[in-house]
Amino acid sequence: MAYARGRRSTTYGEFWPGYVDVLSTLLLVVTFLMSLFMVAQYYVSQEVSGKDTALRRLTRQISELTNLLSLEKSKGKSVEDELSALQASLATLRSDNERLTGLAGIGGEKDARISALAKELEDKSLMTNEAMAKVDLLNQQLLALRRQIAALNEVLQAAEAKDKESQARISDLGARLNVVLARQVQELQRYRSDFFGRLRELLRDRKDIRVVGDRFVFQSEVLFPSGQANMTVEGLAAIDQLAQAIVELERSIPREIDWALQVDGHTDVRPIASVQFPSNWELSSARATSVVKYLISRGVPAKRLVAAGYGEFQPLEDGASEEILRRNRRIELKLTNR
Repeated sequence: MAYARGRRSTTYGEFWPGYVDVLSTLLLVVTFLMSLFMVAQYYVSQEVSGKDTALRRLTRQISELTNLLSLEKSKGKSVEDELSALQASLATLRSDNERLTGLAGIGGEKDARISALAKELEDKSLMTNEAMAKVDLLNQQLLALRRQIAALNEVLQAAEAKDKESQARISDLGARLNVVLARQVQELQRYRSDFFGRLRELLRDRKDIRVVGDRFVFQSEVLFPSGQANMTVEGLAAIDQLAQAIVELERSIPREIDWALQVDGHTDVRPIASVQFPSNWELSSARATSVVKYLISRGVPAKRLVAAGYGEFQPLEDGASEEILRRNRRIELKLTNR
């Protein structure tokens, strides 16, 4: 086994520098492209938002002009009706005037009335011409607005097409980035297997230390006295072996893999209420922190360690037997990426 580890260390020494350079370059390029397209997407979104605002404003103006045009048309129709009525009245009066030409006094009254009606008819004609001129102007304005809307729609469609293209490119970059991250996860899983294998070799004679899934589980009694967070001599010896394996692992994992060793403290369901530990939260957190501090003192980089306390709220098994309570009192170690 020593010979195999020697060969593997030599292989990593020859292979990893080139691998680190390639992977670092790839991550820089992907990050730059992602930033570039996010900026492009932002500007496209701003441009589309501005076009939407202008389109809404023009639509509102068209609605107002349409209402005004309808009103003017209604006025024109009313004037035309009045003009027709006046023309009919004028024709009647003229007929009466011809029939009553023999009566001088009555004829003078008729002439005055005819003149007044003629003047009113002229005024109504002028109003009709003015209304028609306003209708023509409104029609011209409406046509111009429709042309502006058509131009804005073309710009909006072009912006939407550009946005779709940007989204497609961003999705492609995201897929490539996911591939790179998946490779890193696979690499970390391989180192996790090596790490657990090393720990199994170091702790193969310890029956009170188990592997549960992707975690190493130390029973609390192995490391701590009951109700306390200061490690026993036996616990310090076990953590010494753990620190040795972590230091060897830290040397072999490439720098671009952002890994961490998470140390989780767990208690059983029985409550603790002391001056130092008012609840199981404090006890589990203090035990995890105690393990982390000792690992740091043995050369493990602090930035690679995480301490967490879960109290009694994540048991391995449900039940109240002494054996189940003992298994639930534990310290778990898990190698993970950040």
